[in-house]
Formats: sequence, structure tokens, C-alpha cells
Amino acid sequence: MGPKHPLPNFCHPTGTTAPFVPKAGAVVSTSEDHSLEEFGYRQELHRSLGRYASFAAGFSFISVLTTVFQFFAFGYAFGGPVFFWAWPAVLAGQLLVAACFAELAARYPISGAIYQWSSRLSNASFGWFTGWIMVIGQIVVVAAAALALQMVLPALWSGFQLVGADPAPTSRDGAANAAVLGVLLLVLTTLVNVVDNRVLSVVNRVGVTAEIIGAVLIVVLLLTHAKRSPGITFHTGTAAQSGLLGALLVGSFTAAYVMIGFDSAGEMSEETHNPRRTAPRTILTALGAAGLLGGLVVLGGLLAAPSLTDGHLAVDGLSYVLTSTLGDGVGRVLLADVVVAIAVATLAIQTAACRMLFSMARDRQLPFARTLARVNPRTGMPGAPAVVVGVLAAALLLLNFASPDAFLAIGTTCIVMLYLAYAMVTGPLLIRRLRGEFSTAGTDETGAPLFSLGRWGIPVNALALLYGLAMTVNLAWPRAAVYDPAGGHWYFQWFTVLFLAATLVAGAGYRMYRKHTAVRSAVPEAAVQEVAA
Repeated sequence: MGPKHPLPNFCHPTGTTAPFVPKAGAVVSTSEDHSLEEFGYRQELHRSLGRYASFAAGFSFISVLTTVFQFFAFGYAFGGPVFFWAWPAVLAGQLLVAACFAELAARYPISGAIYQWSSRLSNASFGWFTGWIMVIGQIVVVAAAALALQMVLPALWSGFQLVGADPAPTSRDGAANAAVLGVLLLVLTTLVNVVDNRVLSVVNRVGVTAEIIGAVLIVVLLLTHAKRSPGITFHTGTAAQSGLLGALLVGSFTAAYVMIGFDSAGEMSEETHNPRRTAPRTILTALGAAGLLGGLVVLGGLLAAPSLTDGHLAVDGLSYVLTSTLGDGVGRVLLADVVVAIAVATLAIQTAACRMLFSMARDRQLPFARTLARVNPRTGMPGAPAVVVGVLAAALLLLNFASPDAFLAIGTTCIVMLYLAYAMVTGPLLIRRLRGEFSTAGTDETGAPLFSLGRWGIPVNALALLYGLAMTVNLAWPRAAVYDPAGGHWYFQWFTVLFLAATLVAGAGYRMYRKHTAVRSAVPEAAVQEVAA
């Protein structure tokens, strides 16, 4: 194994700076419990995930059916059929990022992957802000994923429209109903995230298997019911409002939203058998499989849609294509499979956010750190983070009662935050490579060489960073047509920039408060030591 990077010094509540040492008496549950000692931790989470469960963690976060069904209408409304070509472009860029993450997952198999990797590649403060941005983005993604039920359940059965009569997500009734359905789903996912990680693993694996089968069936059925040739994807159509480049840039939002979260396999490293070998491979396979299936679903929807000009595709999206093309019977069965995918995706995203909170709290970098870092010795689950994420995500859903546009702005903002957090990992990694400080040597648990990009490391890393920064700017650009379609709300148009700025200010304020209280607490402690002497 290559040279170890020491655990960065974290500021303790007492005001001293020293590597964090977990409390004595932590539960050790498997024969692999010493694998974390080199990073300064004890094994508290239960190792019970195999390779497929690790793959499921990444694939279910990406959740092709959830996000494609949720954002297909958005991409088509702004880009027309040509928005399809944004999909392979985003997939190629994300594979570059995933390759860098695979290297890091092999060398730092720790929960809270993005935060841990950034801390070890740069410094404690930079890593903290990376984790802070990432966890807030994840909490918003949890809420956004739960909202996807509104795209499917009312189309499956009108009885699921519990509020009002208009199921359109952009209507006041649809937005309110989406919030109600989302909160009910969050109650269920929070319970699963508290119960036991074996239950969590089973639910994830079953759900991902159902989603893959459903996605393959949808692709086959849509392509066999195609009404036009693939050449239609070279047309912008009447939907594209700002030319070919604008159509691709805004159309890329759909692909950008889908292809995030592949790092979840790294988030679950402390619960995975042989993580140095397993996590790098499942990061890449989860993204590759999701990218391929998602692209085919988008293509099938465009080819099989009854009409590209009647306005339905830009409002109702793929739900409209399934029920109108395949008939109510088959369409409803496939929509039921999409419901399963949405539930499992929400669960997986919440789990990833829980592990990020747990990891940062274990280093005493968050308020109420002791509670958030506590692991139930019987279940092997950190219960408090699950409740916190569930409550905060549910609170965000309530914004839908006030304004659907407000949540659309927040939902798009969370993508920007995740892309920025990814760049805050690939950036320091590139600096390490250029300085010759990143070792590619070492072996995994089976004695095989660790996953490595070898001589391709620098060019792949550089392209990954450039892509990540370019996509962050593209997603955050204050387009009035995207962020303020109704007009007259400048704060919606600039919402992404304002939200990110508020996140950074809040984080800096908390860091200053922590530093101030640490200095104050050090004074009486010094006085006690003097009296004792």
C-alpha cells in the first residue's frame, strides 16, 4: 500500500487541535474492524454489504427512472428533441469525475467520502466546507426526489391526488399534493434508515433489481412502438427557445440531475466488505449502467411519443408517453415500477446524507456532534442523522404549498451544490498529482493493485475538473426562463447564486462561532489546571 496521508487536525470542542480519536468502547462487529484504524477511527457501522449492495447504493441514488421521469418534460420544454445529445456529453464528463473518485475510494474507504477525500487532499477547513456544501445539497436532493411521486402516482390512479383536482406539478393543487405525498414517503424512508442496515440493504437491492428490469422493459416497449426515426434527435423543434447551443445547455439539466450520486458506493465504504476493491468498481459500473439505461429511456420516449408538438410532452413527460402509447394496462404496471424506483431513490439519497452527517459529526465538526455520531450497537445505524435529514427535507417540501417555482429553484440549486462539491475534490486531487504527492501504489484486500489511472491520471483529472466547473457555471447561470418563468421575481432568477452565497456565509459564521467558543472554553480549563498544579 502507498504512503498513508495523516488524518487532518480537527478542532475539538475544548479548543485543542489533535487527530480525532473515537470514544472507547465503540462496538466492533466484524473481522474487518481494524481496517479503519489507520484513519483514526473504530469500526462502529456494521459491515454487511456485498458487491451488488454497493452497486445498488450508487445506482439507486442516480435512479434513472426517478429522475428521467421527473425532468424529461423540463429538458424537452427548453431543448426540444435535440436535448437528447446533452445526455452522452454529461455522461462522458461524469465518467471522468467517477474515475477520479474510484481512485480515492480505493485509498480512503471512509463514510462521508466527499468530505473525507477533500479534507485529506487539501486541509481541514477546505474539507469542512466541501462537506457542508455537499450535505446541504444532499438534503435538498432528498426532498426533490420525494416530489417525483407527483409525476407518477396521480397518473397511476386519480385517488392519489389528495389535494385539489389538477395533478400538474406546476399547478397550485399539484404542488401541494406533491408535498403531501413527499412527506409520507419521507416518513417511510426515515424509518428504514433507523431500523437496521441489513433491512436497508435488502430494500435497496430489491428496489434496484425492480428498477433495472422496469427500465429495460420500458426501453424495449418504447423502441418497438417507435413512430419516428432517431434522426429526430437532431431537430430543436419549436420547443427550443434559444438556438441549438442554448437548447443543449439548458437541456443538459436533465442529464446533470440524473447522473449524480454515484459516489454513494464510497459513502457506504465502512459498511462494505473489501471496500478498497469493491467501491471503485461499483462507482463506475453504477454510473455506466445508469447512463446507458437512462439514455435509451430518453431516446425511446422521443421516438414513441404520440406527438412532439401537441404540448403534452413538455408538461406530462414520460408518464404521458407510457400511458398513451402502451395503453393504460401496461403503462400503469410500468408506472408502478417507477413508484418503487422513486421510493428506493429517496431512501438511498437520505442514507448518503446520513453518512455524511455522521462522518462530519464523528470528527466533531457539526452542532450536536455527540448525538449525530452515535451508532446503535444493535442495528449498526446512526439514527439521529436519519431523523435530521428527514425532518429538514420535509420542511423544504412545505415550500411547495407557497410556490412551485420556489422549490424548482431550490431543486436546481442542489445540483449546482453537488457539482461544486465534486470540483472541490477533483481540484485538490489535481494539485496533489501535479506536485507528485499522490501515490498510485498499493494493494487492496485481495492483494491486487489498487484501482489507478496510471499515466492517464493528470489528463483525466484535469478534464474532470474543467468539466465540473463548466457545468457548475452552466447550471447556476441566472436564466430568467428557467428560474423565473412567471417573471417579476428577480430573487428566483438569482436564487442559485444567493442560496450558495447564504450557505457559505452560514458555514463561515458557524466556523467563527466554534473558534470563538473554543478560545473561551480554554480559559477556565487553563485556570483549573493551574489550581491543580
